[in-house]
Amino acid sequence: MALVRASDPQTSSVSSTSRYCRYHVFLSFRGQDTRKAFTDHLYTALVNAGFRTFRDDDEVERGEGIELELQKAIKHSRTSVIMFSKDYASSRWCLDELVMILERKRISADHVVLPVFYDVDPSDVRNQTGSLAKAFARHQKTQPSNKVKEWKEALAEVADLAGMVLPNQANG
Repeated sequence: MALVRASDPQTSSVSSTSRYCRYHVFLSFRGQDTRKAFTDHLYTALVNAGFRTFRDDDEVERGEGIELELQKAIKHSRTSVIMFSKDYASSRWCLDELVMILERKRISADHVVLPVFYDVDPSDVRNQTGSLAKAFARHQKTQPSNKVKEWKEALAEVADLAGMVLPNQANG
């Protein structure tokens, strides 16, 4: 993974484009699925290793517009780790965040996107099958068709990236 550990972006030996990044890592996840489990462990490990890590419950100021804060955090992050879980696609926020991350990746070639498939098969994400199919059936009833199409394309695109497949294991 192309993460760079640095305590101060001004004195670090990272490239000039990443020098202006506020965060080394932006964590994208569905809170109900992984916040109090794997995501907490990952966040703690990253912070303990010296990575400045954005996690929405720690970094978004109360009273601030969430979407604008997320856009800023993604724009000022070097890497995005997307934690796909069984119910990830049921969240419009997660899907919109995914689209923002991929837009950032298209704009900046040095923005690294790492998908993590937590207790979900990458082919389910790629093809929107299983629990993702159920989520999209609900979205198609309530969301504009162009928005649903954009989300599906984003899922297929990121599922084709090299990532990590992690089963949900009790006690660990």
